[in-house]
Amino acid sequence: MAGNRRARGGDASPLRLIVIAVVLIGLVLVSLRLMPGSPLASAAAAKWGDPSAPVDRAAAEAPDRSSRPSPTASPSPSLKPLPFADKQIDLDIEGWYAWSVLDTRTGKIIGSENMDETNTTASLIKAWIVADYLRLADKAGQTPSDAKLADATRIIRDSDNTRAEQFYNSVGRSASIKRLISICKTTDSSVAADGGWSRTALSPRDTARLGACISDGRAAGPEWTKWLINEMRLVRGAGDFGIRKAFPEAEQKKIAIKNGWIDRTKEQEMHINCLAIGDNWTMGVMVRYPINMGYEYGMKNCQKITEAVLRSTT
Repeated sequence: MAGNRRARGGDASPLRLIVIAVVLIGLVLVSLRLMPGSPLASAAAAKWGDPSAPVDRAAAEAPDRSSRPSPTASPSPSLKPLPFADKQIDLDIEGWYAWSVLDTRTGKIIGSENMDETNTTASLIKAWIVADYLRLADKAGQTPSDAKLADATRIIRDSDNTRAEQFYNSVGRSASIKRLISICKTTDSSVAADGGWSRTALSPRDTARLGACISDGRAAGPEWTKWLINEMRLVRGAGDFGIRKAFPEAEQKKIAIKNGWIDRTKEQEMHINCLAIGDNWTMGVMVRYPINMGYEYGMKNCQKITEAVLRSTT
């Protein structure tokens, strides 16, 4: 029996030795894996002081946002003030009057409290009729003849009624005014009940919008805008009155205009209207008063109203 016990003990010794050997080999392998530079070293193990080691941002302390510099907004370039003051005026003028100015840089509109009230345009609308004709011709791939351009010049510079009627017919009459309302984004305008150009209704606010529409090329199109504005700077004779006359003579030549004046016998009223286009502004002034007071009264008052809202240069 004793011999049998020794035999079993002798049999267990090799197994114990094997277990010990396996443990020792495991310890050696672990040591080699942790040793820097070892081929068995873990590629994912971070090294002390290694800045490229991955950082657990979720576990890291949240940064103090109050210590971050606040972003500085780029300052908006300041715009030079328009030559007009945003103010209400009370002038000793007979009848009705209203005015409006549009800043073509920002789209801002200022004016009298009644700048949305309308007047019949008379010849002022001829600027749109010529613009509409030129834009439609260019859109159709046509170049107006020299004779047609000469007619357009007479309409703008000299306010020729016969040629204006011919142009108005060629652009579809009241359809042209509907295009004005759509293209120039007017809000107070309307087509005349009789479809004629002279009784088109515009407000001073919409007159300023028409000026902006001409100035930015929507009215006459890119091909003819400069030509039209230049013609409006060359308005002469009876039609040269109103807004630009309120400016120094040197500046007047740079201001494009188109005016309208008519005696309405049915209403027993004079309707006088002024449109002007400056470098970065457009303006509409309208007056209406008893017919027996004549044209000149209204023409002078267009200028007088403009002078009243001009900023002081002193």
